[in-house]
Amino acid sequence: MKSCLRARRHFLMFAKKESKLWTFVAFLLIVIPMYFAVKNFRDIESVVLRAGIAGPLVMIALYGIFAATPVSTDPLTLISSVVFGPLIGIAVSWTGNNVAALVEYYVGAHLGRATNMRALRKKLPFGLGKLPLGSPWVLIFGRLVPGFGGKIISILAGIYHVPIRSYLWTTAITNLIGSVLLSLGGYKIIHLLK
Repeated sequence: MKSCLRARRHFLMFAKKESKLWTFVAFLLIVIPMYFAVKNFRDIESVVLRAGIAGPLVMIALYGIFAATPVSTDPLTLISSVVFGPLIGIAVSWTGNNVAALVEYYVGAHLGRATNMRALRKKLPFGLGKLPLGSPWVLIFGRLVPGFGGKIISILAGIYHVPIRSYLWTTAITNLIGSVLLSLGGYKIIHLLK
C-alpha cells in the first residue's frame, strides 16, 4: 500500500514538472513567431509591397507557407492590416487563414494515414485525445485559442478525418472572427505606436 502511495506521489510530481515544461514550450511557441514577425516586419512588408497589385496574393501564399511550419499566422494578419488597411487586411487575412487551415488539414490527413493515430490518441497531452473533434463547438472554440489553437485543431481534424464540410464552415466562421479582431486591433495598436 505504501509503495502504491509513493509511486502515485512520484507520478504527481512528474506530472507537475511535465505540465510546467509544456507551459514553457507553449509560451516559446507563441513568443518566437511574434518576435520573428516583429524583427522581420519590414522584410515581409517590403516583399508584399514590391509585389504591387499582386501583394494580396503574395500575402495569401505566405499564409499557406507558414501553415506548414510551427510558426503562427497571427503576425501575418497584423502585417496585412498595416499594409492593406483594416478592411482589405481583414479580407486578405480571412482568405489566407482559410488557405492555411486547408494546408494544415491536409498535413494532418497525411499524418493520420502514415501513423497509427488511434493508438497514439490516448497519449496526447492536455486531454487532446478525448476531444470530440467532429463537434462544431470544438472546431469553432478550439480554433479561437490564441496562437496555435487553430493549427492544432486543423491538424487533429485532418488526422481524425473530420468531414470536410463541417471543417470548412466552422473554420470560415472562426477565421472571420479572428481576422476582424486581429486586423482591427493590430491596425489601431500599430498606428498608436507610430
